[in-house]
Amino acid sequence: MQIAPIMSLFGNMEPLNHVRLNFNQESVNLMNIAIAFIMFGVALGIKPQHFRVVIMRPKPVLLGVVAQYLLLPALTYLLVLVAQPSNSVALGMILVAACPGGNVSNLISAISKSNITLSVSLTGITTILSLFMTPLNFAFWGSLYANHSPLLVPITIDPVEMFRTVFLILGIPVILGMIVGLKFPRFVEKMESTVQAASIIFFIGFITAALAGNFGIFLRYIHLTFLLVLIHNGLAFLAGYSLPRLFRVNELNSRTISIETGIQNSGLGLALIFNPRIFPPELNLGGMAFIAAWWGIWHIVAGLLLAFYWRKHPARTVTL
Repeated sequence: MQIAPIMSLFGNMEPLNHVRLNFNQESVNLMNIAIAFIMFGVALGIKPQHFRVVIMRPKPVLLGVVAQYLLLPALTYLLVLVAQPSNSVALGMILVAACPGGNVSNLISAISKSNITLSVSLTGITTILSLFMTPLNFAFWGSLYANHSPLLVPITIDPVEMFRTVFLILGIPVILGMIVGLKFPRFVEKMESTVQAASIIFFIGFITAALAGNFGIFLRYIHLTFLLVLIHNGLAFLAGYSLPRLFRVNELNSRTISIETGIQNSGLGLALIFNPRIFPPELNLGGMAFIAAWWGIWHIVAGLLLAFYWRKHPARTVTL
């Protein structure tokens, strides 16, 4: 395989291994709170009928889950083998691909005039599945990559600790949000959009502040990861669209699945990366944090561009 020309497009990424983003424990705690608040807002909109969709019309939902948790991680692994980035960057790409869809996907779907019911259903289902699928996917593809790359220092991931972190950040807020949504439907009807908007603004504000605090680092290394994240994210959108079209899912739902696959919860990835009990600092995996942080910015930009394009070219089909 002729990989040297492809590698030259990205340059030498080894310096990224030793990058240290300016995140102290207070920043990490704030990020975890932001993610938990966001997931609580998402869970307010999860209703029993969203899960009944799986039984009544299962194909779009099942294909969305397959695209999210099987196709994207597999394609990411192949991209890593072809592009051959540094070890920490490769593991960052694998971790991002193992995360569930991001909550921003619901907003992107609304802007693009896609299927909001399917979007919310997929967000809810993949978020719940992430308690198991995120640790499982990263452990599987990460170990497969470690076996392929003899230069990688062996990494032993504690799946129990990763599950615990995912459960604290995603599981508990989602459970509480669903309980509040079921017990106080009138309150949720009035406050749901406000809480969700506030949570998204809160998280975007946090990302902006984090970018400002690490602006010099981003300027120094962004040229090494910009093209790689662009290709990786574009591959996610394309895979999420192509798989359902291959199985003759209508255009509207295929667009929705594409958005759900291309918008990843990279904030969860950052939370896992900055947990020293999962990834000890001495492993020199700075590229993981850089990839997850830049993905968190870029997927919103790419998602909005795609949403406004699809908004100008609406799909004819409007049913689930």
